[in-house]
Amino acid sequence: MPYYFPFGQELHPLVQEDKSPKKVFVLGVYASAVHARWKIGGQVVCQALAVASEPRIFWDGNEDEARAIIGQINIPKELGYLEPAGKQLNGPSAKVLDENILAPLGFTRNDAWLCDCLPETRINPSQAKAIKDKYNPLIEQYHLNPVTIPARPSAFCDKARSIEITEELMQSEAELLILLGDIPIAQYLKKVADIPYSTLGEYVDMYGYGTKTDVVINGKTIEVLPLAHPRQIGALGAHSEKWFLAHKEWEQGNKMRL
Repeated sequence: MPYYFPFGQELHPLVQEDKSPKKVFVLGVYASAVHARWKIGGQVVCQALAVASEPRIFWDGNEDEARAIIGQINIPKELGYLEPAGKQLNGPSAKVLDENILAPLGFTRNDAWLCDCLPETRINPSQAKAIKDKYNPLIEQYHLNPVTIPARPSAFCDKARSIEITEELMQSEAELLILLGDIPIAQYLKKVADIPYSTLGEYVDMYGYGTKTDVVINGKTIEVLPLAHPRQIGALGAHSEKWFLAHKEWEQGNKMRL
């Protein structure tokens, strides 16, 4: 069954497009979306409304692409218009990935196979509130589509999904697996490898932040590097100062060695 964003765009999954062998496999949590600023008569109705799937996994928020995607969305003229949301609201995690994770390791995006525990976006609490308060009251009067994208879950990776991720990991031929935050550790790695930790905090207590260790997945020994989620690394809104500073120290140390 298809799911729909406000104003009618259909949700679609985001997966790795370039399936040639890679040096590193990056596993995040769940896909993001293209966010638009919604205005009526010059007044802002919503600063950042999720209106479409990103054009590719870990999209960098390119404003020309955002404008083109948003420009394809038709809304009743009485409901104003949509424009790209601020630069920090489209693609911030991708910038962190490129500049603060891959670059300090000596990699570029071309070296990486990208994956998420859940390859589709979900509605977080702030989006749910915006939809409930600003969009839903207009549905009947203006014949708008209901928003049917599910709410952000607590479980992102079940057994079936973990098998799919492992298949991608093997296909990538990557020797290094980077995990972004607690969820990929607890919901993926814990299912497929014999590890004595379930969170980034537990891993760091055992090995130190930014330390690689070996794990066996599907019979293959792979280096694992658990790091903080891009929200923490890039101080994107509410974040942990502990992980921000830990990653900054790791990043500086790696840049000195390159």
